[in-house]
Amino acid sequence: MDALLTVRGLRKSFHRSGGVFSLGSNIARFTAVDGVSFAVARGETFAIVGESGCGKTTLARMLLRLIEPDGGELRFDGRDLLSLRGKELRSQRRQMQMVFQDPFASLNPRMRVGEIVAEPLAIHEPGLSAAERRARTAAILGRVGLDEDAARRYPHEFSGGQRQRIGIARALILQPKLIVADEPVSALDVSVGAQVLLLLQELQREFALTYIFISHSLPVVAQVATRIAVMRAGQFLEVGAAEQVLHRPNHEYTRELLSAVPELPSI
Repeated sequence: MDALLTVRGLRKSFHRSGGVFSLGSNIARFTAVDGVSFAVARGETFAIVGESGCGKTTLARMLLRLIEPDGGELRFDGRDLLSLRGKELRSQRRQMQMVFQDPFASLNPRMRVGEIVAEPLAIHEPGLSAAERRARTAAILGRVGLDEDAARRYPHEFSGGQRQRIGIARALILQPKLIVADEPVSALDVSVGAQVLLLLQELQREFALTYIFISHSLPVVAQVATRIAVMRAGQFLEVGAAEQVLHRPNHEYTRELLSAVPELPSI
């Protein structure tokens, strides 16, 4: 497997919020991610599925170094990501972008959509002229299904599905290799979510993207994943090809999750 991302023994714990009696005790910390290891091949969609609070989002944010792990290894495109600092880290980060769960909360309400989508260019490609930034912004907005007028409007003027398309455009404008999508359709109704999933699949083929897809929904994961990791209490219980995990699961917890789903889409 030609791995774009390799993770070994990644760990993260946090202080619990509590009273003064918990200070300094072992009870004052909880482990959100507990020794997770996996690899993601170029061009695949690696889905991480589990119930709320199992550590999925903490893991996703560590992969992009939005939060720092307590320990473990993280290699991206052959480089030790945890050793990078400053300019080197910024350079590598442009290859790794995130699509967030709440498309409204992740967009600055005081900025026009064109400014929001172009902001990564201003940070990572400061040499571009204003005209070049506008052209790149218009092109990527068009590719995600928004017209040229969208750049002049504000996030509150769009529907939830349109706002998620804006978030996808912002993530894609730097032409990254990896997209981490954290529950990208959970805030949308089923039909709009299905359209966004279809768009993500089209963009993956067009731009040779690799996805890490975070979700609590097995039916959603069944539509997009090539491989699936089932996560519970900070650990991966089962990792395998999507067809195997969804139809011939090895772990009892996976079988419990599947039994709660009326019907899975065919793969």
